[in-house]
Amino acid sequence: MKKILLLLLFVTIATTSCEKDDICSATTSTTPRLVIEFYDVNNPSVLKNASNLKIIGEGMTDGIVFNPNATGENRFLTNANSVSLPLKTTESTTSYRLILNSTSTTFINEDVLKLDYIGENVYVSRACGFKTIFDLDPNNPYSHNDSTSSDGLWIKAITVENKSIDNENEAHVKIYF
Repeated sequence: MKKILLLLLFVTIATTSCEKDDICSATTSTTPRLVIEFYDVNNPSVLKNASNLKIIGEGMTDGIVFNPNATGENRFLTNANSVSLPLKTTESTTSYRLILNSTSTTFINEDVLKLDYIGENVYVSRACGFKTIFDLDPNNPYSHNDSTSSDGLWIKAITVENKSIDNENEAHVKIYF
């Protein structure tokens, strides 16, 4: 009888002392990236693919990886009409060099886009921790210039569509070229 009571006591203690697994689901919203869409400057309602676009963040030697399964320089190239870029969570500015036709031997054009914002850490859950959401500066959300004076700007216009960067479901910035 003592053995059965001890066994029941042990089972009761063992099952009540277990904690729920803390696993952050892949579907849980995390720190969003800035979504940029590219448009035709001559027909502003039409999305336009940026050919052989390479984007390099300030302080980086390699570009943003768009093709993780590719090898060599192709890992850093995109021909898409939309890109998602991470913003620095510990700073209030992030700069990127956007290089159009980066594989060309005759015409490579590089512009610099600097984004100014305020980040706010938001608690998600015990398993996931915090995420950072961003608000682009209402007075001066970006600056844009040519990295070299010889090739001119390939980006002709930039519009901010959504100053609050709290998800990746819509474009935040539109670039016309």
